[in-house]
Amino acid sequence: MSTSHHDLVFKQFLSDPATARDFLSIHLPPALRALCDLDTLRLESSAFVEPELRPYFSDVLYSLQMAGQPGYVLALVEHQSTPDKIMGFRLMRYCIAAMHQHLRNGHDRLPLVIPLLFYHGSPSPYPYSMNWLDGFDDPQAAAALYTQPFPLVDVTVIPDDEILQHKRVALLELTQKHIRQRDMLDFVQELAFLLRLGSCSDEQLTSLLHYIVQAGETAQPEVFLQSLAHRAPQYEELVMTIAQQLEERGRQEGRQEGRQEGIAVGVERGRQEGLREGALQIARLMLAKGMEHQAIQELTGLSEQELNQLKH
Repeated sequence: MSTSHHDLVFKQFLSDPATARDFLSIHLPPALRALCDLDTLRLESSAFVEPELRPYFSDVLYSLQMAGQPGYVLALVEHQSTPDKIMGFRLMRYCIAAMHQHLRNGHDRLPLVIPLLFYHGSPSPYPYSMNWLDGFDDPQAAAALYTQPFPLVDVTVIPDDEILQHKRVALLELTQKHIRQRDMLDFVQELAFLLRLGSCSDEQLTSLLHYIVQAGETAQPEVFLQSLAHRAPQYEELVMTIAQQLEERGRQEGRQEGRQEGIAVGVERGRQEGLREGALQIARLMLAKGMEHQAIQELTGLSEQELNQLKH
């Protein structure tokens, strides 16, 4: 008999609600049966079996109320004569596919999905475990991993001082922690400190700086880059190359609103005017932080007289 005949007779019987209720009331384990309201059983469309395996497996999906919430029973029949060694894993995959379909239908909570295998092959009895965790070399380690919360790296709650000790990943973590909320100029000193440790490749730094300029809240990216180059001289050439690329782009695009906070870059009022405006803004921030006048002059190019005027 071909596998299509096996498939046809299985679906003819199990697609009938009355037959399905008898099937589930008899074969579900008592603890799971107690969760199910079989009077709410309804046949659902399903196609969770991969196309290449459909000659060997068929699936029928029922929706029902389980402990007062939407749930499903997924019945899979194995038509091939040799049982599938990884059937436990396959059933888990199909359960997750049913959960995903449930979410796509507009629900916002995961449903319980009970998988049930119908087997009529050889050898007998069924020779493999139905616990998908037994498919791992170390089932205990797998159970510990998949039955507890997954690891989470939430940089938003890690103190900056702790991040600075995170070696080669510290630059990434510090930048992505603050990229949406803070002007990255506030962190030039910390970024330069990490660069001086020499734990960043040229490719990584190039990617990071483009990311800061394009996605960050940096009010004056040119001043940010100049300040970073001054504080991390071993990367000065690379950083200033990026600054020159940014300047050239500003000339080509003209004066425009850049970052969402209103960065003015361009040529309509002149390049020097734009840089001076940025320098004045940065100088105000530095004065507010109590930095020495000499350091501010070196970083911004402003005179002592201009700094004194900013105080008034």
